[in-house]
Amino acid sequence: MRRDIVHPGAGELKYEIREIVAFARELKRWNIPVIWENIGDPVKKGEAVEPWIKEIVKEKVAQDLSYAYSETEGVRETREFLAEGIKKRPALGSLHGDTAALPIGAEDILFFNGLGDAVAKVFGFLRREARVLGPSPAYSTLSSAEAAHSGYEHLTYRLDPDKNWMPDMEDVELKVRYNDSIAGILLINPDNPTGAVYPPEILGEFVRIAKTYGLFLVADETYANIVFNGYRTAALSQVIGDVPGLALRSISKEVPWPGARCGWVEVYNRTVDPRFDAYVRSLLDAKRLEVCATTLPQLCIPDIMGDSRYPAHLQRRAALFQGRSEEAERAFAGKKGVRIIKPKGALYVTALFDPKLFSDGRSKMRKLPVQDASLDAFIEERTAAVAPDKRFVYWLLAATGICVVPLSGFASDLPGFRFTLLEQDEELRSKIYTTLAESAENYLQS
Repeated sequence: MRRDIVHPGAGELKYEIREIVAFARELKRWNIPVIWENIGDPVKKGEAVEPWIKEIVKEKVAQDLSYAYSETEGVRETREFLAEGIKKRPALGSLHGDTAALPIGAEDILFFNGLGDAVAKVFGFLRREARVLGPSPAYSTLSSAEAAHSGYEHLTYRLDPDKNWMPDMEDVELKVRYNDSIAGILLINPDNPTGAVYPPEILGEFVRIAKTYGLFLVADETYANIVFNGYRTAALSQVIGDVPGLALRSISKEVPWPGARCGWVEVYNRTVDPRFDAYVRSLLDAKRLEVCATTLPQLCIPDIMGDSRYPAHLQRRAALFQGRSEEAERAFAGKKGVRIIKPKGALYVTALFDPKLFSDGRSKMRKLPVQDASLDAFIEERTAAVAPDKRFVYWLLAATGICVVPLSGFASDLPGFRFTLLEQDEELRSKIYTTLAESAENYLQS
């Protein structure tokens, strides 16, 4: 072509969670049944949606308006419902010295076709030179979108596995101080892929840094209502004070209804800075080009989340996933060269290899036993130029059929892999966790 038509950030669009699926499909010729531990879809893993939730959806489907366009911003009644819920979250003003109630209304909530759509807009309509500093490891939709908008590798701060995956706040502040291209900070709470849950004091530090250096905050709160018993956290709205920010929320994991593709952005303190206000307006203008987000799930939200059974539903699921995290912890206990830091929320576990043992001179020689020489040769060929932990993931797939995601796929230089807490079949789940732990240990010894 006479002109280059490729966006400069196109090479940064990486989503290992789905890319690994293409490789797994190639193993069909060896008749290897695959156990999908890569995707965080509770329904696909066997969780039944509660009957009372299904009844609410059925009632809405029967209404003609569920087939119509909604307002571009989203169904008005739903946005009013959510805004009232935000106002009821207790403010933690002592963290930043501001005890005033957070001013928010329906006009500060904007619906999207899933958070993937929201993320594409949030980063896609930033000025290209304006960077957002994010965590490492990082959820790849967020890190890839930020990198793609700028055309450069995603800028990251460190999550420390030796401190329960807490963010290294000194690292955050130093990077902000000495890189004036950074306009915002991204945090994921509870975190994907690590399952870390940030206490209010850590969130208050993010707010302090943002206020000190004139930044905005972006918080992915997809798993805000999947926090395990005994751990403290807060919503961004409770600590943000007068700092501009965005919170990303969804029904996909907590209802669960991932196929609804229904997520929203909560906008905080939009008018404190005219540039932030203009930026948020651009998100709405971009949404107008698409008319609106899907109507049906929006109509269901007030009746589902406002139902007296919903709090117990959330507590039951959080307790369920907490129990499974303890199962995973037991499976990995005592394994040499690999460990997990028990998650405190969300739906995932990250297993971490000892970098000293994993990245030695044998890293390109290790393998797991597979069914025949042709498969062995195929895996050797496919892993010749991949990250060391991705090599393990490929061998694991070929040897056991379990599909996990390498930690290198989450903008991380730490070797490891992520798996889920979603398997409903207790016997199969136990087998998955045991096999993962044993395979990781055996791989290091091969």
